[in-house]
Amino acid sequence: MHPWIDTHCHLDEFEAHGGRAYVDGVRDDAQRAGVAHCVLPAVELANLQAVRTLAHRHGDSYALGIHPLFTGKAGDDDVSVLADELAAHHADPRLVAIGEIGLDYFVPGLDPVRQERFYRAQLQLARRFDLPVILHVLRSSDKLLKGLRDLPVRGGIAHAFNGSLQQAQAFIGMGFKLGFGGAVTFDRALQLRRLAQELPLQSLVLETDAPDIPPHWLYVTAAEREAGTPQARNTPGELPRIAEVVAQLRGMPVQALAEATHANARAALPRLAALLAA
Repeated sequence: MHPWIDTHCHLDEFEAHGGRAYVDGVRDDAQRAGVAHCVLPAVELANLQAVRTLAHRHGDSYALGIHPLFTGKAGDDDVSVLADELAAHHADPRLVAIGEIGLDYFVPGLDPVRQERFYRAQLQLARRFDLPVILHVLRSSDKLLKGLRDLPVRGGIAHAFNGSLQQAQAFIGMGFKLGFGGAVTFDRALQLRRLAQELPLQSLVLETDAPDIPPHWLYVTAAEREAGTPQARNTPGELPRIAEVVAQLRGMPVQALAEATHANARAALPRLAALLAA
């Protein structure tokens, strides 16, 4: 059976909150569960070194970028600093994408104009360094697609996709794979589950977004939280169980889904091929 690839995991968050032994344990648990590789996207300049170090330590890969939620605290020259980092590490085979970048029109208080400026500037970097992008897509698909039409890149992954079928087809037409994770495990996520069923198999990749977006079996309701039940942390080790849900939705063997999503991740992030062959 092909090993699983978690195409979106914020492993550095585990280290920040629990230290080296904790993050190493989380990654070892995922390895034992069959997750052979994790892609670790950065979110701001402050964690560029952390994702690079973790990727090298665990044999994973990483992406460098400024997340839309961090554009408010980012300095005006942060994109220039990011460009210097990309130039310095472009030859690193574990650097596989620009990311996590994009737009977020769900979280209140974010400046949409500033978000779009950072997004477009980072698309320019993707073009300059010939790297795919990992996109944050939250109520922003149409604006993201417009940016990609204006500044075409070599594809990538639309992370945690939850748009319409038409928007999905537009991303696919631009060379993107669509990331599915814990949200697809909820029965009430009807549109998302329909997409997971109906989209072409070659367009899907799997992810956890750990420690965020827990699957339904880890989710703690508001009432439970008020009663003192702590929110369980999502980890990359949950990926095989998430995959079982997607395989059930599609009516296909889990092994076939593993093989397909493994190939899809390599297509979306071409530098993975050499890493996974090593």
